[in-house]
Amino acid sequence: MIKGIIFDKDGTLFDFNATWGAWTRGMLEAESRGDPAVFDALSDALGFDVVANQFRPDSIVIAATAGETADCILSAIPDKDKSALLARMNAATAEVTQVEAVPLVPYFSELTALGLRLGIATNDAEAPARTHLDRAGVTKHFDFIAGYDSGHGGKPAPGQLHAFCAHTGLDAKTCLMVGDSTHDLHAGQAAGMRTVGVLTGPAPHAELAPFADVVLPDIGAIPGWLKSEKLLAL
Repeated sequence: MIKGIIFDKDGTLFDFNATWGAWTRGMLEAESRGDPAVFDALSDALGFDVVANQFRPDSIVIAATAGETADCILSAIPDKDKSALLARMNAATAEVTQVEAVPLVPYFSELTALGLRLGIATNDAEAPARTHLDRAGVTKHFDFIAGYDSGHGGKPAPGQLHAFCAHTGLDAKTCLMVGDSTHDLHAGQAAGMRTVGVLTGPAPHAELAPFADVVLPDIGAIPGWLKSEKLLAL
């Protein structure tokens, strides 16, 4: 029986391109300071399609930590200070308007009512992640929230997932890892959990399927899938 679910954040709780497309263009324009050559170099380094205002499926940003994304930006503008860049990124990302993949308040209320323990494992920093969850009104539903900077490492390593199990007392075999990238699914497999892929990020079904027990259109389909597979103690 499934007793706990750990969710990725961006691309899982929140639609990835709908949330980050317009914001990223503004960030690139700010960091390039009006230099078209730098803008193009940054767009290419981040795997951002400036015509479609969305990330390509092979973009490093989809699963990277904020630190790795900063390193990628610095590869195109190496004269910048990483600490200052990270500070700007964390401050700016905390302010972005998140587009919910499904209405999150009723969704997490339902999961809590089913008796499930819930966690967040994101490669974002913990502080902006908590801000996003607070604004969505769902922080209270989570027993555990970890960013890449929370002391457990980042995905695809399983440290955050092991920490969730240690915090809740749950066996990994009774937990799901849910995410929109192979980093999420690799972390879940490494931790010994079942894995669920969702299609609210840039990664297509074919990329996620080899590493997932199931690939669903969005997180809203998870309760029905659990019930159909008789994985809930009802």
